[in-house]
Amino acid sequence: MDIRGSALVTGASRGIGRAVALALAGRGFSTVAAMRNPADGADLADLSQGRITVARLDVTDRGTVTLPDDLQVLVNNAGVDTAYLPVEYGDLDDWRTLFETNVLGLVAVTMAAIPILRANRPSVVCNVSSSSVLASVPFYSAYRATKAAVSAFGESLRVEAAPSGIRVVEIMPGPIDTDMFRLSTGQPEAARFPLYRQMAERTAELRREAADLLVAPAEEAAARIVEAILDDDGPMRYGCDPLSEGLLEMWRQSDDETMFAVTGQSLLDLLEPVEPS
Repeated sequence: MDIRGSALVTGASRGIGRAVALALAGRGFSTVAAMRNPADGADLADLSQGRITVARLDVTDRGTVTLPDDLQVLVNNAGVDTAYLPVEYGDLDDWRTLFETNVLGLVAVTMAAIPILRANRPSVVCNVSSSSVLASVPFYSAYRATKAAVSAFGESLRVEAAPSGIRVVEIMPGPIDTDMFRLSTGQPEAARFPLYRQMAERTAELRREAADLLVAPAEEAAARIVEAILDDDGPMRYGCDPLSEGLLEMWRQSDDETMFAVTGQSLLDLLEPVEPS
């Protein structure tokens, strides 16, 4: 990609979004680090090796969605998480909150960006989803559902936007050293429920044995993400850390039942049968 415009990253106050905003600025984009509370990004200009500005943008409030006229790259990174609960004990209000931010907010920003990106072609929409959509992870149903929706949205947008010179990229992070990842450590909240306690305990144990050992720094993930954005001839989907890259490669070479056998069934095989109380 010929870098000649600006980039905007939503959810840039911390974690992956913050690291990507700094990385894009370092590569030559005039970068807007967008976030709900601009005070959280007060130090970004001092940390950046390029041009970076902080702007208020709440993806759930369309009145705050202001985009630069020379926008060339949009990174839809803003997202929220919720308690990891069994489906039957989930809170529908939590589901609505997740979909409002992770899906509808992303769609709203993208809607506003498409005409500007078309005018500045070649351009990129980069959606941050999750590698968890590739694996049968229990208790993540609400979060995974929103990220699967983002993935399907990107597939359709990819076709619609291609004639306008807009490329669609999907980043599917695994364990990245961020606040969100650290807050998700330990046993899922599902362990409160006797019927699911054994599964929750084993899920936490498997995470410690696998995912937690492969956690990647946000800066390394951001470097991979920027390379994906700049790779004009690349695929739509990318991992940005060792675990997500491995899962994505396995997914590309397997069918759904194989992926379930490796993830969901392998967990079930370790559990004792549970009788309803």
